[in-house]
Amino acid sequence: MLMFERILHEYQVIGRRLPSEQEPTPKLFRMRIFAPNEIVAKSRYWYFLSKLHKAKRANGEIVSVNEIFEKNPTKVKNFGIWLRYDSRSGTHNMYKEYRETTRAAAVEACYQDMAARHRARFSSVQIIRVATVKSADVRRPYIQQLLQPRLKFPLPHRVQRPAKKAERALIIAQRPSTFY
Repeated sequence: MLMFERILHEYQVIGRRLPSEQEPTPKLFRMRIFAPNEIVAKSRYWYFLSKLHKAKRANGEIVSVNEIFEKNPTKVKNFGIWLRYDSRSGTHNMYKEYRETTRAAAVEACYQDMAARHRARFSSVQIIRVATVKSADVRRPYIQQLLQPRLKFPLPHRVQRPAKKAERALIIAQRPSTFY
């Protein structure tokens, strides 16, 4: 089995404004951020917090950063992702569906998809919400076609290979039969 490390991880970042005389116990703000490491997660946290609330890194602090792991990372699930991205012509809201094993993998597939279809860079895509979608509630036909109970993938062009290299012939009298 081929194992590789995911590029994106899901982090829970909790932060607040620095305590002051007017506000001795400031309100905590929690966000789930998808980033390659903790440093980028903290940076994205301050980016989003400055847009949502009147707070910035200079007068705030991060209370905790925790990585969130998937409960069932081996089960395939349907994910719905609400996002917003900046294109060359303006800002657009979008809903996309992906079939992956983890939330982080679905968001990673979303970033790849946005880069391929819309030429949107990582910095111009903002993930608003990620939710698991039940099979009955899937909207997109390219995901619905994968939800059939007895789904089969045909193998149309199978080439017979010899067991050993010594048994391989460079020139063969007839064309190979590749269908079954």
